[in-house]
Amino acid sequence: MLPWIKTGADFPAISRALVSPNGLLCAGGNLAEDTIITAYCSGIYPWYSQGQPILWWSPDPRMVLRPRDLRITKSLAKTIRQAKFSVTFDMAFEQVIHACAAPRVEDGGTWIVPEMIAAYTRLHERGVAHSAEAWLVNESGQNTLVGGLYGVALGNVFFGESMFSRCTDASKVAFATLMEKLIADDFALIDCQQETRHLASFGAAPIARTTFTQRLRQWINLEQARLPGGKSSAWRS
Repeated sequence: MLPWIKTGADFPAISRALVSPNGLLCAGGNLAEDTIITAYCSGIYPWYSQGQPILWWSPDPRMVLRPRDLRITKSLAKTIRQAKFSVTFDMAFEQVIHACAAPRVEDGGTWIVPEMIAAYTRLHERGVAHSAEAWLVNESGQNTLVGGLYGVALGNVFFGESMFSRCTDASKVAFATLMEKLIADDFALIDCQQETRHLASFGAAPIARTTFTQRLRQWINLEQARLPGGKSSAWRS
């Protein structure tokens, strides 16, 4: 039987996560900022659909990317050199998360439900959740948001959540530019959560969950992560 939690302070040991579906750990709790921060620091994240209770996951293995291991294809490198897109950080977080929440054509659904949008927007206001935006400048000189991504930054780890693209390579350029920033800021690891061909093409690779949580303990101080902040100027473009 799946454990049901009442608060964010009583997550079960991640070793209890189900094998199928991979990583499903527990249900319930809340989406308060400290609950989510505690979850991420423990190798856990929320993921559920409309009409479901809050579901918490910790898959094994875990897909991760070291920023310096990023692979850029020749075609993407060419697009970056052309400077077709302008990339900013934390300039349009709410626009990005709403764009990511738009139903995908292939399934018509989304896991970024209104409660998740509200929770991560609060984390953004606290200086924990961040976005990267790709803008396209039209002939009139107006910027149009055409791609981007958002995630959570704790210690030296960035937890990627979702991305969207309305123009070829827009989200890829935003992602590559974010990697440059994370390298400059000494980030050690990008959590990509689940294995996909798309992430693997960037250089991401699976590691054992135990190894992943060991690295989280190495690169994140939970008590410091819980401290309230404001929007970090370091993320502003």
